[in-house]
Amino acid sequence: MSETTHDGTVAVSAPASPDEGLPAAQLAGRYGLTVSGARPSLVEYVRQLWDRRHFILAFSRAKLTAQYSQAKLGQLWQVATPLLNATVYFFIFGVILNASRGMPKDVYIPFLVTGVFVFTFTQSSVMAGVRAISGNLGLVRALHFPRASLPISFALQQLQQLLFSMVVLFAVAIGFGHYPDLSWALIVPVLLLQFLFNTGLALIMARAGAKTPDLAQLMPFVMRTWMYASGVMFSIPIMLADKPQWVATVLQWNPAAIYMDLMRFALLDDYGAENLPDHVWAAAGGWAALFALGGFVYFWKAEERYGRG
Repeated sequence: MSETTHDGTVAVSAPASPDEGLPAAQLAGRYGLTVSGARPSLVEYVRQLWDRRHFILAFSRAKLTAQYSQAKLGQLWQVATPLLNATVYFFIFGVILNASRGMPKDVYIPFLVTGVFVFTFTQSSVMAGVRAISGNLGLVRALHFPRASLPISFALQQLQQLLFSMVVLFAVAIGFGHYPDLSWALIVPVLLLQFLFNTGLALIMARAGAKTPDLAQLMPFVMRTWMYASGVMFSIPIMLADKPQWVATVLQWNPAAIYMDLMRFALLDDYGAENLPDHVWAAAGGWAALFALGGFVYFWKAEERYGRG
């Protein structure tokens, strides 16, 4: 195109751009541009997580090492904390309130210690999951990586901490006459199923905590209520023998109680199958699958929103 100017010369204007008038989405697509931080497909997301498996493991180890770095006893607090909790609970519930209800001490003490250690695994995973995103915003905003790496890494950290504590748990069981036998092999699938359940729960809480950071202040009260309802300090069937059967059934089928009872069944000679709900292994696997898969998908759906706002 050309036009005559006021001084008689001819000015030639540039041809119209083929991009002129295109919507932003079409313009970005023409030049191969994508949204920064856009959520990948679920399959691609799993692949990205697998590619960063070494980071997840290293991050969990670093967090575990740093957790008690300022304490003089260092990593001993990984074992001392749940053991001290068990001692306090034994004094209050076992001695003062007689929560053992006829259970001999050589059974009740390892029963109680097992419950405290196993429930602490779930409790710590939940509390770490709540802060996984909101407590690491600098890392989330500075680097591009699948955000699920953080809650998974925190759940893995709690698993490693429990494995350290298991040494003391084994010592307590043996000290009260419960010696290793074939049933101890069940510890491995129990821990695996509980880890899957805890990881899914951590993923759910990470998304909730990212949106509502104040949730971290509420969760200790929720977890304390869950602990008292899960039979950490008492046997649910014995304690609720005079209550309607459905109450004991509901409490026994909650996942925290199931994983604790399975661990007690594996470790303690006198804690037989009569203390477990029907189809307990199917229930343990169902809870693990439901929360691991459901929690992962629930967290992935909000991937592009973490660290924004």
